[in-house]
Amino acid sequence: MRFTLSILAMFTGLLMTAQTNTYEISFDNAVHHEAVIQATFPDLTSDTVEFRMSRTSPGRYALHEFAKNVYGFEATDSKGNPLAVTRPDPYAWHVSGHDGTINIKYILFANRGDGTYSQVDETHAHLNIPATFMFAPKLGERKLEVTFNVREDLDWKVATQLPKVSGNTYSAPNLYYFMDSPTEISNYMLRSFEVDGKTINLALHHNGTEAEADEYFEKVKKVVLAEKEVYGELPDFDYGSYTFLACYIPNASGDGMEHRNSTILTSTRSLANGGMERNIGTVSHEFFHAWNVERIRPKTLEPFNFEEANMSGALWFAEGFTSYYTNLILCRAGLISPKEYVEGLAGTFNYVWNSPARQFFNPIEMSFQAPFVDAATSVDPVNRENTFVSYYSYGSVLGLALDLSLRKNGLNLDDYMKLVWKKYGKTEIPYTVEDLHDSLREYAGDSFGDDFFNNYIYKSNMPDYTSLMDSVGVLLEQPEGTPYFGAYVSMSPDASGYMVLRNTLMDSPAYKAGLDNGDTILSINNKPFTEGQSFDEYLKQFSLGETLKVKFTRFGEEKNTEMVLTPSPDYTFSLMEDKEDKPSKKMLEQRKEWLKVE
Repeated sequence: MRFTLSILAMFTGLLMTAQTNTYEISFDNAVHHEAVIQATFPDLTSDTVEFRMSRTSPGRYALHEFAKNVYGFEATDSKGNPLAVTRPDPYAWHVSGHDGTINIKYILFANRGDGTYSQVDETHAHLNIPATFMFAPKLGERKLEVTFNVREDLDWKVATQLPKVSGNTYSAPNLYYFMDSPTEISNYMLRSFEVDGKTINLALHHNGTEAEADEYFEKVKKVVLAEKEVYGELPDFDYGSYTFLACYIPNASGDGMEHRNSTILTSTRSLANGGMERNIGTVSHEFFHAWNVERIRPKTLEPFNFEEANMSGALWFAEGFTSYYTNLILCRAGLISPKEYVEGLAGTFNYVWNSPARQFFNPIEMSFQAPFVDAATSVDPVNRENTFVSYYSYGSVLGLALDLSLRKNGLNLDDYMKLVWKKYGKTEIPYTVEDLHDSLREYAGDSFGDDFFNNYIYKSNMPDYTSLMDSVGVLLEQPEGTPYFGAYVSMSPDASGYMVLRNTLMDSPAYKAGLDNGDTILSINNKPFTEGQSFDEYLKQFSLGETLKVKFTRFGEEKNTEMVLTPSPDYTFSLMEDKEDKPSKKMLEQRKEWLKVE
């Protein structure tokens, strides 16, 4: 969210004299996931004031309808007299007849601890502000203060990017900053370190030990320093600090969500049970957003609309390039090996490379799908298997291609990101996709910039990855002999056969055979299967290119079809030396510069 201290300083006098809306939240009924919120809005001039619950949340692009968890709404004037309340739509409350002040009170049910929703129980009060607090849209420029009535019996304390006023009262310069300020209230462990005069905090809510917190924080520090190297500097955090709000507890839901001076990190994995290694990837991704998204910000998301879905065609860059750097940073920071990093590229690459969806949408158009897929829900079945590639993954493999293409020309993606940072991040001038195109032309030349955008961004062609990976001593290969079916299949609940659980992929053997989601394969060429045998193992007994007779059921009716298995289109990534193929000195030098490792 865009609200810098320089802007804040310009209006210091105004903010000190402006009306202040005040909130108070209590958690006496935390065991039943309820919070009671009270708020006062003084110095009102309009007879009717509209209060709303947000329909979405910073970093999310779909609608989430937070009003569904609000009940027991009351409104009174300064003397406690009840006021008239009407409901113009499902998300709003109109209050009229006040005496210049409106007090509101309501109950919030909150039981999802992630980067979007709120969760209140006896372990914590995990608050995403749009999911928690009502707001008055026409009073959005007012200063706000919020008091958190913490459960002292549970040793709770407050962690947030909001500046403290006193005690457990915090402030925000306006509604926009308030909405962007998630808050974790729990008996968390706090770790901090200083970088270039800025404080980096880890507020870690977990059921582990202090020693585990110390070990994990060392990993966090390595990530922070490695990402600083990409841009050459940390952002100017508005109040001099940045806080990781990490919630690694059994009742959380796995997620990560960036904010201007903080980030939410949630996982059910404890540090002792795989989280020490597996949770750090979210740290890497979300902190990279402190530059790319929060300050290098798409014009299509500025300002963020809390009352409608937010659509942007730049998510392949904002989310996708951030995803490219996620594991690259872990490698540069020494948290995973070059071998682990390189071999780990295969999953994302194969998902994008083999997707039929690229024939329908380029990366910009794929980004437009975010309101339908970004934690969005729908009751009717959809055909995402064939029509959608995640902009996280699509942008990630394009980031890889751009980085290695630049390196073949003596350049690199880090320096391109630095240029974009200086032009649009430090200045906080929202960018367009055309601005990214022009910046690449400026950095790498008109021909290079036009070639990349015209082929891979405005169209959905794919680069020559074999040549690009070869330049850094990495082999891109397709294993021979692995049969390809083209759908996700698992043993049916009654063990009668293999059930197709998702839509079959266009042009795959399963698709061409007319098999569909929900079908149960009883046998192929009358070969029996063993209960518990995986479908991949079952397929290995059949020859590629051979016409196979498939018996299956659909809607309770037995049917037959024919299918021809083809080789798997998946690739593997390997360091050349691991395949007894000696990389050249130049390849190793390029790899060293790329991964920043010896």
